[in-house]
Amino acid sequence: MIYLITGGERSGKSSYAENFAKELSDKPMYVATARKWDDDFQKRIDRHQKDRDERWVNIEKEKHLSEIDFSGKVAVIDCVTLWLTNFFVDTKNDVELCLEQAKSEFDAIANQKDTTIIIITNEIGMGVHADTHIGRKFTELQGWMNQYLAKKAHTVVLMVSGIPVTIKGN
Repeated sequence: MIYLITGGERSGKSSYAENFAKELSDKPMYVATARKWDDDFQKRIDRHQKDRDERWVNIEKEKHLSEIDFSGKVAVIDCVTLWLTNFFVDTKNDVELCLEQAKSEFDAIANQKDTTIIIITNEIGMGVHADTHIGRKFTELQGWMNQYLAKKAHTVVLMVSGIPVTIKGN
């Protein structure tokens, strides 16, 4: 099963996904896709890690999520935006190549047997219009990837001010 949790910044996506994973499993997996860009980002990562107790299996993986064995597991992947950023930077902002690589990685995960994946993404296109050409390219990339994920997901939940609104599935 694939669950896509989407919404704006600080809308409650991570908390919702984590609580849902704990309802489904006594030992859920948490896959963090963040690259440690600077000290401030490291503090953010540290805060998120402290929020998770000993029940969690924590994995840090910047890009190649298909290398992880998700079979028979419940996993939260947090988040698509940071994950896409890693592809975007590494492909020198090549949107088509980035999208191709990310879709391929996601498909490899989705094809693993007996998995429950709860994947978190951001609706960055609902926010302020990007000032730069690169920012606009990334917003388009994020939107296209979100559409792809939503099409593949069994359930899609939009978080609005901490309230989950199911927009696809149960």
